[in-house]
Amino acid sequence: MEIKGAGQGIGEVETMEEKDEVFLEILDALDSYVSAISSLTSSLRQGWLELSSARHSMGNSRISSTLFNLKPHSSATTVELHASSGTASPGTCPHFILIKWASHRDNETSISDQVTQISDEGEISAPNAPSCAVDSQIRKERTKALSMFGALVPPKLRLAQGSFETALEEIVEIANKRSIILAALRQLQTLDPGDQ
Repeated sequence: MEIKGAGQGIGEVETMEEKDEVFLEILDALDSYVSAISSLTSSLRQGWLELSSARHSMGNSRISSTLFNLKPHSSATTVELHASSGTASPGTCPHFILIKWASHRDNETSISDQVTQISDEGEISAPNAPSCAVDSQIRKERTKALSMFGALVPPKLRLAQGSFETALEEIVEIANKRSIILAALRQLQTLDPGDQ
């Protein structure tokens, strides 16, 4: 009888250690989630300040909603979802990837696809294409996006564009952190289904 009780105690200790590891993972992900939210707030604030500065220097008529093409068109930036495989453990989570400056005109691959490639294991590898050609293509796409505001675009407007691009990257990072948190919570529920 005592041996059976001792065996259950070891099993409970192992379960508690697993729970502690999951709790630490949740706390670590929450810390990075809060940091990413703070960084996003800062990037958005900076972008709006730069945009208002550009609007002030160019005048209200040069940066307004009347210049925007309101016809439906393909987005230059998209988010891809890479779901985990069905054979993975319950702690796995989907992963979001930002694809910037995608070219939908001729069903070409996006520029970001040339910049990064993801292996089956989820590792990001370097591209096969030369980076200077990709950089010049990205610069052309950025310039084309700002061309509706005229040929001579103030530097503040370019800085605002960069700040909002950074904000998009941070939003995807936040989504990935949230996915990690939710996966860890699901794993915690599988370890202790009685505490729901």
